[in-house]
Amino acid sequence: MAKTLVIGLDSVPPRILYEELAGELSNISSLSEARSTLTTSHPPITIPAWMVMMTGKSPGELGIYGFRHRRKGTYDSVYIADSRSVREEKIWDLAGKLGRRSIVIGVPPSFPPSPIKGYMISCFITPGPHKRYTWPPSLKQEVEAITGGYVFDIVYRSEDKESVKKDLWRLAETQFKVATYMAKNKKWDFMVFMFIGTDRVHHAFWKYYDHKHPRYPGSNKYESVIPEYYRLVDKLVGELAKAAGRDTNIIIVSDHGAKAMKGAFAINQWLEEAGYLKLKKKPSKPGTELREDIIDWEKTVAWAWGGYYSRVFLNVKGREPKGIVEPSEYHSVLEELKREITKISGPEGEKWDNKVYEPRELYPRVEGDAPDLIVYLDDLNWRPAGTIGWPSPYLEENDRGPDDAVHDWIGVIASNNRDLVRSTPGYAIQDIRALVLERSILGT
Repeated sequence: MAKTLVIGLDSVPPRILYEELAGELSNISSLSEARSTLTTSHPPITIPAWMVMMTGKSPGELGIYGFRHRRKGTYDSVYIADSRSVREEKIWDLAGKLGRRSIVIGVPPSFPPSPIKGYMISCFITPGPHKRYTWPPSLKQEVEAITGGYVFDIVYRSEDKESVKKDLWRLAETQFKVATYMAKNKKWDFMVFMFIGTDRVHHAFWKYYDHKHPRYPGSNKYESVIPEYYRLVDKLVGELAKAAGRDTNIIIVSDHGAKAMKGAFAINQWLEEAGYLKLKKKPSKPGTELREDIIDWEKTVAWAWGGYYSRVFLNVKGREPKGIVEPSEYHSVLEELKREITKISGPEGEKWDNKVYEPRELYPRVEGDAPDLIVYLDDLNWRPAGTIGWPSPYLEENDRGPDDAVHDWIGVIASNNRDLVRSTPGYAIQDIRALVLERSILGT
């Protein structure tokens, strides 16, 4: 049976891969005999999207709704979703049951690394190379010898664009070097390598590339960074494909797309102005963190988190330490909040395409620490900001640092094997495991 290599390029949208840069990416084009689009998960975020793809389970079934989570019954107890949060069978678990060896590199969340039949290098949530980040543990010595120091991620929300660019190139060259080495020198049947660099270059440089970005500065020195980076990735993809072998099934896939961030919206500031959130005193400066100790919980109905989407939490009596929303009123309060959030419009009064969901409306099962509401502002064009104290809830920039892009619903999937990926209108990310990955392993 032919081997299968999955090359995951985080955040890659069809407009770049299939349109704007298609003629410049010869290796990726040659591996795209069949190509299609992919509709991502709710929420459209790297964690949980890759595990939705690798398990075939929704975020609700996984109990993973993003990078961080609030523990129920608390206000500020937060934990990070890691490999131990994923209890469903991954595609490499299935491969191992069938006696096949896998190589897994960078698929989040995979820290701490788990024992598998084969090899694993953990993902961008790894605290650093001082931690154990490989399976088997001895593989770490090989990785360090090859690279001189493995790179898991970079600081991309920075005004120092020269350093960001330098770090992006090092990230690509280091991670692809290891993936190519593993593909060439280890025994394997199934390999998946997820590369986070394409996501980072979008967030750091999208406004310099996209002429339609609201903050596009005109002709500039960083205008070519995204095309240059894609050309670098294309070269490295070609080297990885060659190392994998001529008869290998190759699948190129992204977990979601990307597009311009029009601005950020201070969701907690709006909740305060609308009377749902009460503060003990007004914040003294813009961008104040919403801390537990500055909230008047005896008068607060709801508060929220920022991010690529907003998670809204109700202050429920008997669930939260100082809850005031009666359980009997829970659903009516949710419905009221949904109606009011849907009405939020843009800074000039323009209509926004807002979507507000209860988790039970999106998932067949809701596990873990789910928020009470999942909020998308203007079809993801505006990023929710969790901080307060701004002159206006409408912010030009992300409150977490420079960030030019938001996530989009549509990603890509392509393959050199038309029997695995069909050139049909769109896959759902949750179906990739069954429709593509299982078929490649089972040979059906």
